[in-house]
Amino acid sequence: MYKKITPEIAARLEKIVGPRNIYYNDQEKMEPYSHDEIFERGYSSMPEAVLKPVTAEEISRIMQLANEEMIPVTPRGAGSGLSGGAVPVFGGIVLSLERMNKILEIDKDNLVVVVEPGVITNDINRALQAEGLFYAGYPMSLESCFIGGNVAENAGGARAVKYGVTGRYVCGLEIVLPTGEIINAGGKRLKDVTGYDLLHLMVGSEGTLGIFSKITLRILPLPGASVSLFVPFKDIKTAVKTAPLVMIETGIVPAAMELMDQKSIEMSTRLLKEKVPCQDEAGSFLLLEIDGSPEQVEHEYNAVADHFLKYEALDVYVANTPSVKERFWSVRRGISDALKAYYPGNIAEDIVVPPATIPQLIEEVERLSREHNLESTSFGHLGDGNIHVHLLPNKEITLEQWYKATTSVLEKLYKTANSLGGTLSGEHGIGHKRKKYMPFFMSEKEISLMKKIKGVFDPNNILNPGKIFD
Repeated sequence: MYKKITPEIAARLEKIVGPRNIYYNDQEKMEPYSHDEIFERGYSSMPEAVLKPVTAEEISRIMQLANEEMIPVTPRGAGSGLSGGAVPVFGGIVLSLERMNKILEIDKDNLVVVVEPGVITNDINRALQAEGLFYAGYPMSLESCFIGGNVAENAGGARAVKYGVTGRYVCGLEIVLPTGEIINAGGKRLKDVTGYDLLHLMVGSEGTLGIFSKITLRILPLPGASVSLFVPFKDIKTAVKTAPLVMIETGIVPAAMELMDQKSIEMSTRLLKEKVPCQDEAGSFLLLEIDGSPEQVEHEYNAVADHFLKYEALDVYVANTPSVKERFWSVRRGISDALKAYYPGNIAEDIVVPPATIPQLIEEVERLSREHNLESTSFGHLGDGNIHVHLLPNKEITLEQWYKATTSVLEKLYKTANSLGGTLSGEHGIGHKRKKYMPFFMSEKEISLMKKIKGVFDPNNILNPGKIFD
């Protein structure tokens, strides 16, 4: 179906991006573009060429050539994804957006910022902070992930409980279609019901319907103060049961509410050579952020702390200075690095369920782990029900037994998530890692409709093929 990149085609591609911005016939330079952050290297695949365009026009010309020659194109941001979404499963071109890394405009009058897709997410907030503004998106990999990838996956993150996920802040997109045309959806306006919502069809489409070349984001005034609360509990069930009660009874919605089990805390603190309060006696931990005006924050954190203590929290630790806040948040952010260090090859999922059903989900994770002689850890975004479940290799079983066990556990776990009203992924996406589980959660008709949408945008099926569904 697809053609290979010949030296003649490579020369034509080189004319578009320049000789410094193409890798071809160079395995060493192309290897980093063959995988994302999935631990299982079975999901990697080598590209035939890597291109680094710097304008929408260059992307357009690449897509026109790819359609003419029937060459698959895989768009790629920072490569920090966890679904294989940026992996070129059919070879062809990896189109890296790393050079498109400019903050183009901070429009204070309209409270929007216009950026290119290769801007590191946290760099947006660094630029906005000097203007007394901020972008509410807060993925845990904010120091490395690109905003284009956040939009492509509709990333959530810690602040989603109060501020919502990435899609809430996307006002406009400049998009290069799979056929090479450049269109604009949305803009600096905040409301638009003129026709179908193409803008938000693109958000979360995992690079299968178009390539973002410019992104307009809604921004907010920077809160005057923020405080973090670190709250240990005897077990996860108590922590999960308590959190919604506190919000209902106080009427206070924290900016962030993160859940960590004892295993994830132990690994992260070991890697960081750190220690958190009640680490040895607690079975789970909550990490909250409360923001607003200084007076409001003081009132709210005291009210929330009192309620946690009322509902069996072992203690409440208040972090109201930058250094102490960073100490606690660095432990939360460090979990993924600790997993890589201590359990290479672990399997990472990001199941999302209605928040009240999290205890049942975690109980099933623990039961299945015991049944199949696996270790596991669960942590994530308690406020929006998005739990990161990691199945960890066990030295007591062989690699063959490990793969057989994890296959069985995942199927049962996804069926449990479905029965609880949950779904396959909350923010990491489907990619090519999870597509075989799509029928667990969607009917044939729903998947068929998605395929038809894909066919309208990409008639030759050359843009990120093999992702979400076959």
